[in-house]
Amino acid sequence: MSNWIPTTCMRCAVGCGHLQRGADIGNGIDTVRGDAAHPVNQGLACQRGVEETQDPDGEWLTRPMVRRDGELVSTTWDVAFSEALQAFRRANGNGEVAILGSGQQTNEAAYALGKLARGGFGTPYYDANTTLCMASAVTAYYQAFGSDAPPCTYEDIGRADTHVIWGANPATAHPVMFRWIRQAASEDGEMLVVDPVATKTVEHADTHVAPDPGKDLALARAVLARLVETDRLDAEFIDAATEGFEELRRSLPDSEAAASEAGVPVEQVEQLAAAFDCRALCYWGMGVNQHVQGTDLSRALIDLTLATGNLRPGGGPFSLTGQANSMGTRVCSSKGTWPGQRPFEDPDERELVADTWEVPVSRLPDSAGPGPVGVVEAVGDDVEAVWTVATNPVAGMPDASAARERLGETFVVAQDAFHTETTAIADVVLPAATWGECGGTTMNMERTVSRVRAATDTASGVWSDRRIIATVGARLFPDLFPDPDPDPEVVFDELAALTADTVADMSGISYERLDEEKAVRWPAPDADNGGGYRYYEGDAGESADSDSEDTSWSFPTASGLAQFSTGHQKSLPEPVDEEYPLTLTTAREPDGYNTGIRSRNVEDPGPVRARINPETVAESEAIEDNRVVVASRRGGAEATVEPDPAVPEGLVWLPIHHPATNRLTIDALDPQSKEPNFKQCAVRLAAPTQFDAVGEPEPVTAND
Repeated sequence: MSNWIPTTCMRCAVGCGHLQRGADIGNGIDTVRGDAAHPVNQGLACQRGVEETQDPDGEWLTRPMVRRDGELVSTTWDVAFSEALQAFRRANGNGEVAILGSGQQTNEAAYALGKLARGGFGTPYYDANTTLCMASAVTAYYQAFGSDAPPCTYEDIGRADTHVIWGANPATAHPVMFRWIRQAASEDGEMLVVDPVATKTVEHADTHVAPDPGKDLALARAVLARLVETDRLDAEFIDAATEGFEELRRSLPDSEAAASEAGVPVEQVEQLAAAFDCRALCYWGMGVNQHVQGTDLSRALIDLTLATGNLRPGGGPFSLTGQANSMGTRVCSSKGTWPGQRPFEDPDERELVADTWEVPVSRLPDSAGPGPVGVVEAVGDDVEAVWTVATNPVAGMPDASAARERLGETFVVAQDAFHTETTAIADVVLPAATWGECGGTTMNMERTVSRVRAATDTASGVWSDRRIIATVGARLFPDLFPDPDPDPEVVFDELAALTADTVADMSGISYERLDEEKAVRWPAPDADNGGGYRYYEGDAGESADSDSEDTSWSFPTASGLAQFSTGHQKSLPEPVDEEYPLTLTTAREPDGYNTGIRSRNVEDPGPVRARINPETVAESEAIEDNRVVVASRRGGAEATVEPDPAVPEGLVWLPIHHPATNRLTIDALDPQSKEPNFKQCAVRLAAPTQFDAVGEPEPVTAND
């Protein structure tokens, strides 16, 4: 019988330690369970993480493929690399190679991909699907604190008195973490959930606040205005650790007027204000980030924690990351910053990175790029070849039909463990190892790094992401990648050294240390220390209203102070009208994996499941035998109707995992973060017999 192998679950960003055992015969994982020795989860594990590791439903890729006469056919690695490299050389000579990475790669693979993209190709058209889910929170953290990532840790969950969950559904998306939140809230605490939909998280909440779709910023400002009007601020903290509050105060609306704009009773605004007047943690997710004002809204939630002095243990802003290694991709991959959060356009940092990689600084691009939507929009203009790594843009981009059309007109190299809508249109397919098949490290949402280990061999035709990336690098840029199959520990040591003396310092983390301690949180500038609550110096056990003279705060901002913001609610990019009278929202299902490649049939996904309020269902004449087409100005999706009172009237709920969902969504972006507005667009219900499910897109004008 195979031995138990300690590793880290790659299902979501909680970062649970797993024990995995490989199959006795052949390849694959036989058994998965939680690791009681891992400091993050101490043996807990959710069923999704276990099942999707042990027995995913996707179609595995086991051989490289190339397109011949319009069909994908199996081939050798040499032939697949030859065709991919020819396309990359051709594109790099005439325009640009675009590369899209993922929050599902190890830190080592993400670092290697960024090194190749920026230091090899020198392309500005490089990003990752993490921008589609976390960019607004990331931008807000930088603007408020001068650095990405939450200041809080999991230890703060048990210290908090109130738990405000805003635009997130951790009961579905982060089950192990939600267990901690639920337990803490039940022990003399309180849980409040802000969401238009009565989610599974709401079922366990003390209070549910349901703003009108997309009007969360008006609600957040109403709560802060209420705190100001009733003099429930931490003036001492505001004076000592922040700047910009007086400008914010002058910009605040009347709390009752803002509550009305948000569609929320004043009584519930008071309940939220009272929650922030305690030691409060504010968690948020995609319901906040995936909005044209996602950055402004994230800043407003941070403002609430600052104004009430909640930036200390047991309180603060805590964005909930979706993908397993979204944090690692942000810190390691040279996507939006150089490794360690070194500012991208700082000439000294560019020089340091160029020297480390031994490339001319002129090769490094001048900007971090236009974001994933901008990358796809550049296809056919500046971009002449696209390489996707562990991501599925054909299904995952907003206005997905337009994205598919663009990608279908260029040379696509798709690297993945499973068959996807993107591998289906690719010219070259490179099969990559998945969970339990490769080694490296990952980084969870509270900044903790832990090991990922292989519990089974891969099929003979499958390579790790790291090896594929390094092989491409070695053949195109041998000085940059002298080893086509580097040991992951060697890659990690190079990465960790490059983060030394940064705000995300990992130079004190090594494989040897991770083997001993299981997990280490950054910043870890030496082998004896690891990160705790950020920006704060004081006793972690002190009370929230402590006046200890030993308590102080410092931030890597220009002034050394945390920054308030003055954002205000604007209209949605596509409001409802007579022709499209309903609002679409999208969210996760308990058993759905991202774009669904581990949890559904790619070739025959069937109709999407539409949850619609029974009153809205009763008013519609388009539903036939429980079937309907949900249509936007960009296309339509055939759906089965599930009447559900948890969804408010006038709203249509679709899962993000189905490939038809993003045929409907609008590609409007947050101008600060470049994150798409996945959550609200105008739709209508159409009879299946009277509608072409593809549809012709109509022009849409975004409102201010």
